[in-house]
Amino acid sequence: MNEQQILLAFGGIGLAALCCQWLAWRLKLPAILFLLLSGILAGPVLGWLDPQELFGPLLMPLVSLAVALILFEGSLTLHLSQWKDIGSVVQRMVTLGALSTWLLITLATHWLLGFDWMLATLFGTLTLVTGPTVIVPMLRVVRPKAAIANILRWEGIVIDPIGALLAVVVYSFIIASAAGEGLSHSLVTFAGVIVCGSGFGVAGGWLLGQVIRHQWLPEYLHNLASLAAVLGIFIASNQVMHESGLLAVTLMGMWLANMKGVDVRQILHFKENLSVLLISGLFILLAARLDLDALIGLGPAVLALLLVIQFVARPLNVALSTFGSQLNWRERALLAWIAPRGIVAAAVSAIFAIRLDEAGHAGALLLVPLTFAVIIGTVVLQSATSRPLARLLKVAEPAPSGFLIVGANPLARAVAKALQQLDCRVLLADSSWENIRAARMEGLPTYFGHPASQHADAHLDLVGLGHLLGLSPAGELNTLACTRFRHDFGPQRLFVLASGLEAKRSDKHRASDEHRGQTLGSQPLTYGQLAGLLNNGAELYSTHLTETFGWADYQALHGERANPLFARDGSGWVHVFGPDSVLKPGPGWTLVALIQPQ
Repeated sequence: MNEQQILLAFGGIGLAALCCQWLAWRLKLPAILFLLLSGILAGPVLGWLDPQELFGPLLMPLVSLAVALILFEGSLTLHLSQWKDIGSVVQRMVTLGALSTWLLITLATHWLLGFDWMLATLFGTLTLVTGPTVIVPMLRVVRPKAAIANILRWEGIVIDPIGALLAVVVYSFIIASAAGEGLSHSLVTFAGVIVCGSGFGVAGGWLLGQVIRHQWLPEYLHNLASLAAVLGIFIASNQVMHESGLLAVTLMGMWLANMKGVDVRQILHFKENLSVLLISGLFILLAARLDLDALIGLGPAVLALLLVIQFVARPLNVALSTFGSQLNWRERALLAWIAPRGIVAAAVSAIFAIRLDEAGHAGALLLVPLTFAVIIGTVVLQSATSRPLARLLKVAEPAPSGFLIVGANPLARAVAKALQQLDCRVLLADSSWENIRAARMEGLPTYFGHPASQHADAHLDLVGLGHLLGLSPAGELNTLACTRFRHDFGPQRLFVLASGLEAKRSDKHRASDEHRGQTLGSQPLTYGQLAGLLNNGAELYSTHLTETFGWADYQALHGERANPLFARDGSGWVHVFGPDSVLKPGPGWTLVALIQPQ
């Protein structure tokens, strides 16, 4: 390929990745569906993309490095405080449950597809994993209860290196069997990978944590340092013991996430964005390498294998793992349904298939199309049905339309009660015990503490919350809360009261609009002005618009006495009014406004 063709290929991959992610966002479906489809269309169907020709010998090393970064990003979210509640279930899912899944898939692959026992066992290790690359996007769409989401996330991240480790051992056994050293060589490989991966992972996590804790590098270099450290640990561990790098980077992330005094949020945000890029590119490239003729040639036995994986192997895994736990049958049913296979299975199968084929093992290249058939089948089926099933089983979180309210003062309590009348979840956070006690006496949910504290990071329940209202009289607290929750809610869902003091300050001495959030109310008023109006007889009224009494009638009736704050549309979503709002409520909408007495 010449330089122009290479540039066009890279540009096409980037454009396709962006379109797939956007389409997934619009349709509320996992992006992997569209990434796989675009890769298959661009590769084997239309012949536009040939990853092997584009990257040459760099393809598989790049795939390996990308998988390492994805696993590290996922392990940064694993906090041992969560392990206390769900540890026993996850431990059994990645040990006893994984063993049962491995056994069933191996037996089904041998009997249904005629694979020899060596390849069937290797395929079982490749497809017993779920993985963060498919679990996390699916959880964003399905939004199950916190207990289910934590179990699935932990399982996906922990089982990835375990599955890869088992695949390495089985692969080593297959290669070594030809030399008559199968069992002894596999045991040595297993022990070596565990020791080497654990040593490099713990050491790398501790060293990076020390760098961050003691500020040996400026903050703007933390992301670059973490990226270099992950790649360095992965490469070094693999150099010492082949295929131990995945375990090393996973343990490195877990160690770093649980070190005291180490703030990994900035690194995590950077890695999340990087993972979206890597996952998008990897799935397109690996799908473009798929041999459709080989996949079709496997015949209807593939469907039978998918049925065994979905309706036998996974339910048995969950039944064994959740026996005696506090999970009810509805939660267990959803756990038994969600287990999509992901990028690690695709990447590792591609690497091992090529090496086994070069070693002369017959049928090794069939591992790739069969693995992709399992990935496509589980992802398509589960992504299309998991959200309706979660709603049917009543184990889905409510839509994130609620409000986290900073402050529990009289104004915040009045706004919270008005929002509750719109069937909207609210949570008031305040460090004043008097305010919290008054809110609890009025039946309002509260969090006693600073909303941007470390304790809040671990214990603040954001289920069903999608907006922030800064209603504290301290403008700096509202700004700090907006900065803290900007990543959780998005900049368009952060609202604060107007500040007379901020307006008088120069740009040099006031927080930027980017950090402050948007101003609440069609008529921007400060905390003192709003509190004064409430004390002088103004009230928060809810008004339902109809065909005979619409938005124009409402404005004509109340005029400037009304300051609209919120509006719930016909679908139940709550909108927030601002000074520049272009909302035009229609029949079926309900308005909440502060209305002054005549």
